[in-house]
Amino acid sequence: MRNSWKVESIPINYLIYDKDSDGKTKNTHFSEMLTLAKKRGIMPEAVVMDAWYSSLDNLKSIRSHGWIWVTTLRKNRIVNHNKQLNKLDISEEGTSIHLRGYGWVTVFKFTAKNGRVDYIVTNKENPTRQYVKSIMDARWSVEVYHREVLNKTVVLNAVRLVRAERKENHIFLAISAWFEQHKRRISEKITLYQQNWDVIKSAITEQIRVLLAYPN
Repeated sequence: MRNSWKVESIPINYLIYDKDSDGKTKNTHFSEMLTLAKKRGIMPEAVVMDAWYSSLDNLKSIRSHGWIWVTTLRKNRIVNHNKQLNKLDISEEGTSIHLRGYGWVTVFKFTAKNGRVDYIVTNKENPTRQYVKSIMDARWSVEVYHREVLNKTVVLNAVRLVRAERKENHIFLAISAWFEQHKRRISEKITLYQQNWDVIKSAITEQIRVLLAYPN
């Protein structure tokens, strides 16, 4: 019998990138979030990220915590000592390669309908194509979260308007607002877009009522 429950994606941490104020790079934040997750006892099936975070230091940092990672690599990444990734003959079921400065990993090649080619790599032993695909598919929920927080709670534009010392509070409140909407989405099966439209519709209805009552 198929399980009737649905897996929900919930953010558990965030950091604000502001190198001018704290001198920390995005990779520094990445490492700090991994360390905090480890202290909290989180045991992920895999740590997944895009090619931007696939530096050797980051991959080694994940490995130091005893975790599996799955990431995309750029097509010109040097592997097997002196070859570019896109020059290799990669098997449908994955090919073992030597990632310079790291060690042996497995790469899969995925070609999208629009012709885009993604090279998905993992340090998991004997991974299957379906495994890496399922992990990368799960990562999409992170992209959706970022888009909703930025666009639907107007974080991006509002942060530009507030003073530096107030940015952290504003971002925290925006994320908190997203959480409240997300809880309704789960418990009441109301989409984020429907929730926003209900608010807008009520405001429009009230405005029309006022205009009709006081036409002049």
